[in-house]
Amino acid sequence: MPRTAPSGQSGGTGLEWPIMPFASEILVGRIERLAADAVVNAANSALVRGSGVDGALRGAAGPRLDALLAAKGPLAEGEALVTPGFDLPARYVIHTVAPIYFAAGDEAEKIARLGRCYHACIAAADASGCRSIVFPALGTGAFGWPKELGCEIALASTEAALSNLAQPLRVIFCCFSEEDADIYRAARA
Repeated sequence: MPRTAPSGQSGGTGLEWPIMPFASEILVGRIERLAADAVVNAANSALVRGSGVDGALRGAAGPRLDALLAAKGPLAEGEALVTPGFDLPARYVIHTVAPIYFAAGDEAEKIARLGRCYHACIAAADASGCRSIVFPALGTGAFGWPKELGCEIALASTEAALSNLAQPLRVIFCCFSEEDADIYRAARA
């Protein structure tokens, strides 16, 4: 039976979304070490090297990824850009830009833009022929999203995006710590 995110976990907006069961994996690890068709990069809008997931993926991918992204220009929040994985075990990197949680603006719109990150990445993976995708906890690092809210948005948005695919897509949520993974496990329970 579908659940809805409690109002307190929707950032006080009163928005609720269905949380539906779907096949996914939750693991603790280093995203830059995972072999998958695609890994998702938590990029910034200028596509310049950052810290966290972005720094780890770029460091492991090698200088060709930095050079390619330098020529690509800005990326809007909620959009996705597919690049080769270069020296990564993943075939592709799908870059997306989450909204900054504490930035000015309507919270409901920011929630929708974060959800669009997951939709856009899944659509890009499908269009690239991927059968597996690895997501970090988008927006929950330097961009300030509360981990529980980010998780609920991730699960609901992924479920919705997967329903639009003709072919199955293996989804892996790669968490940086066991504590982060426990948030995903609890939300899936």
